[in-house]
Amino acid sequence: MASKAFPTIAGGSLGLSKYLEEIRKFPMLEPGEEYMLAKRWQEHADADAAEKLVTSHLRLVARIAMGYRGYGLPIGEVISEGNVGLMQAVKRFEPDKGFRLATYAMWWIRASIQEYILRSWSLVKMGTTAAQKKLFFNLRRAKSQLQALEEGDLKPEHVKKIATKLGVSEEDVVSMNRRLGGDASLNAPVRADAEAGEWQDWLVDDTPSQEDRLVENEELSRRRSYLANAMSVLNDRERQIFEARRLREEPATLEDLSSEFGVSRERIRQIEVRAFEKVQKAVQNSARQSEGPAA
Repeated sequence: MASKAFPTIAGGSLGLSKYLEEIRKFPMLEPGEEYMLAKRWQEHADADAAEKLVTSHLRLVARIAMGYRGYGLPIGEVISEGNVGLMQAVKRFEPDKGFRLATYAMWWIRASIQEYILRSWSLVKMGTTAAQKKLFFNLRRAKSQLQALEEGDLKPEHVKKIATKLGVSEEDVVSMNRRLGGDASLNAPVRADAEAGEWQDWLVDDTPSQEDRLVENEELSRRRSYLANAMSVLNDRERQIFEARRLREEPATLEDLSSEFGVSRERIRQIEVRAFEKVQKAVQNSARQSEGPAA
């Protein structure tokens, strides 16, 4: 996807304010309009449709990017990286799956921003596995929650709690804490100039915003409705096996269902696969009918 001349941040707070003012001028899209534009891009590579999809979500990028100001990087560059992630999301978006672009794009935007931060912090030496990235972006918050703000190494009990919470080894926690300089206090200034504020002012807030929750609740409600309607295409045995294997918190084993229905485990597996394919097709059909006809 070719990048168009979207608004850019000139630099400084005035530049940021001007940018935010400019991107507010782009209209938000209704679900049906978003679907039609996405289909035009997907089926006809319509650049104008792609541009409208991107510009209508620039505010989403800016809001997400603001949560990453605590890493000492120019906010304009952080937003620019988020916009790259947004364009990648638009390029790969599949409207027939029944979800809004914002829900899909959030992952791409955050991933692009976090990769930029990792590169800028030269974490090649620290390692860039998924677990280490998670540790990098969440260590300061975890320490804050434990009030472990003292200088130097963490207490053993704090190390253990953080390692368990973030799913990493205790050695990784100790190593990352030392490499990031210890964070003696969240009240320490980000930079020497007072205008930069304190670290606590710039912590990334992982709590879903009201907008995020609204989008997620809307999508969850829609998915539940699609699933409920899709289940009607199954016969009784398919429905029971599908529910037992796919919808329970602790799925039933093939062996248990084999005994219950008096057929082989392989037969249970075949019924499960067939039922899943039926439900998947029914959900996709419901999504198409809900969003409107294809362009």
